[in-house]
Amino acid sequence: MNISRLTTFVALLALAIPATSAFAQVEGEHYNISDSHRVAAVQDKESSAQRDERMAWWREARFGMFIHWGLYSIPAGTWKGQQIPGIGEWIMNRASIPTADYEALAPQFNPTGFNAHDIVALAKSAGMKYIVITSKHHDGFAMFHSQADPFNIYDATPFHRDPIGELADECRKQGIKLGFYYSQDQDWTAPGGAAYKTGHHDLPTHHWDPAQDGSFADYLHKKAIPQLKELLSNYGDFPAVIWFDTPTADMTPELAGEIVGLLNQHPGLIWNNRLGGGYNGDTETPEQFIPAKGYPGRDWEACMTINETWGFKSYDLDFKSTRTLLQNLIDIASKGGNYLLNIGPDSKGMVPPAEVERLQQVGQWLAGNGEAIYGTHATLFGNEAGSFSTTEKDKDGKPKFIPKWDWRSTTGDHKIFVELFTWPADGFHLDSAPRDVTGAYLLADNSHQPLKVSKIGSGVTVELPGHPLDPIATVLVLTTK
Repeated sequence: MNISRLTTFVALLALAIPATSAFAQVEGEHYNISDSHRVAAVQDKESSAQRDERMAWWREARFGMFIHWGLYSIPAGTWKGQQIPGIGEWIMNRASIPTADYEALAPQFNPTGFNAHDIVALAKSAGMKYIVITSKHHDGFAMFHSQADPFNIYDATPFHRDPIGELADECRKQGIKLGFYYSQDQDWTAPGGAAYKTGHHDLPTHHWDPAQDGSFADYLHKKAIPQLKELLSNYGDFPAVIWFDTPTADMTPELAGEIVGLLNQHPGLIWNNRLGGGYNGDTETPEQFIPAKGYPGRDWEACMTINETWGFKSYDLDFKSTRTLLQNLIDIASKGGNYLLNIGPDSKGMVPPAEVERLQQVGQWLAGNGEAIYGTHATLFGNEAGSFSTTEKDKDGKPKFIPKWDWRSTTGDHKIFVELFTWPADGFHLDSAPRDVTGAYLLADNSHQPLKVSKIGSGVTVELPGHPLDPIATVLVLTTK
């Protein structure tokens, strides 16, 4: 490991990660990207038309399910009677659990409550169009049957099943895309795997157990790349997405290029900006926040939790409201992004009831208003989302964005969708419409009863009923030429 490069990375990481109790992965826009790659990726060579074709289903989808599930659901945030601060899937790192002690959890893992049909059906009922599940998180435990390494759910537990394979079968049956999260860089149980610093973990490796020491290149060649080959080859037409995470300075351009050579063999694959080695990937990945203006010209996906953790924590009951989740989805779509919303099943494979309830409520709204989300483009306006303060600064010293929650807008070919969070008592008014408005109606009104539209110059006013159709968001449709 190159000590000077790692030290530089850790310094950058300290700036990139907000100081919160939930230790977050690196925010997408802080990754170092290079335009020069020794091994060219698909993204380096394809035309705009080819990229549009490859990304078409993903751009149409707008809403996906993230699943963080693994051995960390057994301690569920508590180790040796102590509640461990931070997110649930980081408990091995945060509590400095020795490798042997963590691996001893595997014989206890028997998630007989897991039902692939029910998980996929939950995603469908929520209006989600794709699923991304942790096939291996930073703890090194594979949630699939791996021939490359025995530390996996099929060989190391009494469960003796492959939930990734079961999900793949169900996704095909129920018509949902499936993607795999894979921690390519950090691995806390494989010798040579990388680790982020926590507490007293020392340079240069940030390991806390001698059993973790070894060659990063050996780890990559003996475990990570062979497992990626399995994931890319063993599940038919899936994965549709590979979701990498937390690259360190160990992931040199040369080593990353070996992975890219593998990815290039699957030209329809979509992968994110977290591989490392200077590769841009397909998608920006803002985590636990929605960028003020999105990422114009880039595909992006905000990954966010329903409570405060990704992996299950028994005592994290701080669940966001359905209103917040739904307004997040609308806000993200209005800025041209996708919303990857996480669930964290428990050690039995069951999804917390509070998460199920909220997802189903979001799905009920989408059942009547999905046209305003799926396949839409970003707003034609922009100021409705808020503005940058002239006095307040964010943590980076830049002008702070102050959001407003009156309305958002998404765009169709001949429609402008206006998602109204606050019901305007005297109608909806635009000082200047970006298109010629020909009519208006409320999307959830099955009869599409026309609303009165008045025009003065470039301005438009729509008369609205006395009450909204939905207390969270009612969609006004402006038909346009």
